[in-house]
Parts: sequence; C-alpha cells; structure tokens
Amino acid sequence: MTMSGFEPLQNDLLLRTARAGRYLPEYHEAKGDNDFFACCRSPEISSTLTLQPIDRFEGLIDAAIIFSDILVIPQAMGMTVEMVDKKGPHFPDPLKSPADQQYKDLMAREVDVAVELDYVYKAITMTRQKLKGRVPLFGFCGAPWTLLCYMVEGGGSKLFIQSKTWVFKYPNESKNLLLKIAKLCVEYLALQVKAGAQIVQVFDSWAAELSPSSFKQLSLPYLRYISAHLPQRLRELQLEIVPMVVFAKGAWYALDDLCGSGYQVVGLDWLQDPAEAVKIARGRVVLQGNADPGVLYGGRSAITSVVEEMVHGFGWGKQGWIANLGHGVTPFVDPDDLKFFFEEIHRLTAS
Repeated sequence: MTMSGFEPLQNDLLLRTARAGRYLPEYHEAKGDNDFFACCRSPEISSTLTLQPIDRFEGLIDAAIIFSDILVIPQAMGMTVEMVDKKGPHFPDPLKSPADQQYKDLMAREVDVAVELDYVYKAITMTRQKLKGRVPLFGFCGAPWTLLCYMVEGGGSKLFIQSKTWVFKYPNESKNLLLKIAKLCVEYLALQVKAGAQIVQVFDSWAAELSPSSFKQLSLPYLRYISAHLPQRLRELQLEIVPMVVFAKGAWYALDDLCGSGYQVVGLDWLQDPAEAVKIARGRVVLQGNADPGVLYGGRSAITSVVEEMVHGFGWGKQGWIANLGHGVTPFVDPDDLKFFFEEIHRLTAS
C-alpha cells in the first residue's frame, strides 16, 4: 500500500508522544499468554498494543509509535534473542570475538530485512489503517552502537566489559559490524516508511557508555550514515521523505554534533537543561523531551513543577519542540499520573 492509500492526517501539529503501552493494565489483557517477541511478531497484537495509549489518552498525545523492539535487527541477522521476565533481553549465544565462527557467519550472511521483518511492516500498515489519520505513526530502530552492545554483552549490562573489549581490542572488526548494522537500519526504516510510518526514530540507548571521543568514532558516524542514506533509499523507492529523530541517551556532550548530524529532530533525556539545549541547537532542529520519567512516581505537585520547568526551558511555545519524557515510561507508574502529566503540558502550553 502506498502512503496515498491511507486516511489523510487529521493532526499535523506534533507536540507530545508516549510509549506507555506495556505498563497499562489493558496491555496484559491483549498480550495474553504470548511472550514479548511473539507479540512483536503478531501484526494484530502489535497493532492493538500500539493503539492502547492513543485510545486511553485520547486527545492528549499526538503520535503513536509502533509496538516492536530494537532487537529485531539482531534477530533478523540470525541471532537468538529472548525476553526474560524481570530480567530483560537475553542472547543465549552472544558474539565472543572476531575469531568466533558466529561472527564470521553473521558478517558473511546476506540479510533480507524485507522478508525477516515482514511482520513489522504488516503491523505498521494495519495500524495506519486503524488510526484513520488521527495521529501520525512513528517507526523506529536501534542505533548501531546500542545493537552492537547487546550482541556482544548478551543483554543489558552495568559495566559493558564485552562492548569495551570489542571496540578497543578489535576496532576494525567492530566498525565493520557497526557499518553492517547501519546498512540494515537504513533498509529497515525505508521499508517501515513504505508500510506507512510517517516519522522514524533511531534509539541509541547506550550512548552514555561512550566518552566524547569514542562517541565520535563509534556512534556518530553510523548515526550519520543512517540519516544520509535513508532519504536516498526513500527516493529510490519513490517514497516521500519523512522526518528523522535521533535519541542518544546520556550523550549530553554531543548535542551540538547531533544537531548537525542530518536529523530533523533530536531527542533529549532529563540530564540536559532545556534552556541550554535550545541555545546549543540554535534553531537547527526540533528538540524532543525531556522530563525525568521518575517524576511520575512523585505525585501531582511534583509533576506540575517539572512540567513548568520543562515548558519554560523550551520557551513556552508549541513550535520547535516535541514535549515528551526524557526516556520511556518506567514500571509501576499509575496511568492516571501519566494522564495528568499530559494534561499539564496542554494546560501550560495553551496560551
């Protein structure tokens, strides 16, 4: 289906977006007995879960983001990834070294993301049809550096011993892997746009584990590769160019570089002062963020205070800024407190 086959977009002013789904009560009902990745692989379940925050917070949030996971790319590359309850993602057989046969096989394998990740595109198309133009739909992928970390660590990490071993001991092999991932990201995002995504985001969740110097060598070049090659690929597919968002969590030191990295939107976590970020950005990009998600545990007065500070820092206006949390919604948040957070943004930006 082409983009023209969908309902016209009713909401063209993008202000607020949320990935609240998996912590809503209705999430568990829709998920049933399926494990996390089974939900991702089911277009119907993925679409249902994508729409839950939109339906619950009707009129309060201005975009949906497809229910999926950044680790579908390593899965498409042939790696086994499991979601372990109360632990998170787990790779039973992570990459161990460039001498490892698995690394050699992975680098030699021709990955067809059109086939391997077809379920994501079906979920996007189904969701666009169900949305009927109510709000725009985000597609997304993980950044090469973050995906490399998971692939060699075998899951999340506090010390990132394996990641640092790889990039410092095997720099050339690491960069070859990063480039392969970046190329797959470009094709994956392009096919998400073909399926109906109207904006795409690249999540560099582990950017904070890099020094400023290492970030410029191991993350930024591959983020730039994606931003440079995705529009080219969309033109080849005769598709409309869509806005691109980059979110490098914890890379506050790289904001100036990120503003010049080819993305139209730069996401901020809560470690960045909004007013300082506006000065650094100098109008080059739209900024997205950046309330501390932890405030949702603190009650209504704390939420109001944080929203006031955020709105003030971003200049009180509705242009040049996408209001958001500085990261995802965390476990055990009361959905009513999240709703109040959205309502306060509306109230304080109404004038």
